[in-house]
Amino acid sequence: MLDRIREARKNQAGFTLIELLIVIVILGVLSGIVVFAVSGIQNRGHLAACKSDRASVEVAVEAFYAKNGTWPGSIAALTTAPNQFLRSEPSTTYYTISYDSTTHAVTGDYAGCNA
Repeated sequence: MLDRIREARKNQAGFTLIELLIVIVILGVLSGIVVFAVSGIQNRGHLAACKSDRASVEVAVEAFYAKNGTWPGSIAALTTAPNQFLRSEPSTTYYTISYDSTTHAVTGDYAGCNA
C-alpha cells in the first residue's frame, strides 16, 4: 500500500520552490516599478493644480481691481461679499498660493508652479 502512494506522488506535476521564488521576485520588481510611476503622476497632478489655482487667483485679483479701482489687500478679500471673486482661498497640504499686496504678484510655493 505504501508503495502505491509513493508511486502516485512521483507522477504528480507541480512547481518547484525555485520556480515559485522566481515568480515572487518578478512580482516584487513589477510592483516597485508601479509605485515609482504613480508617484510621478501625483507630482504632475499637484503641479497642474497649483498652476490652475494660481491662475484663478490672478484673474480674481484683476477682476477685483477692474470692479473697485483698488487692489485687494489679501486673498481673503477676494472671498468675502460683496466682492466675492473666489469661493474660498486655494490651499492644500501640497502647496500654498500667496498674494503680495505691494507688488500684486500671485505665487505658488510648489516647485515649478510659477513657471
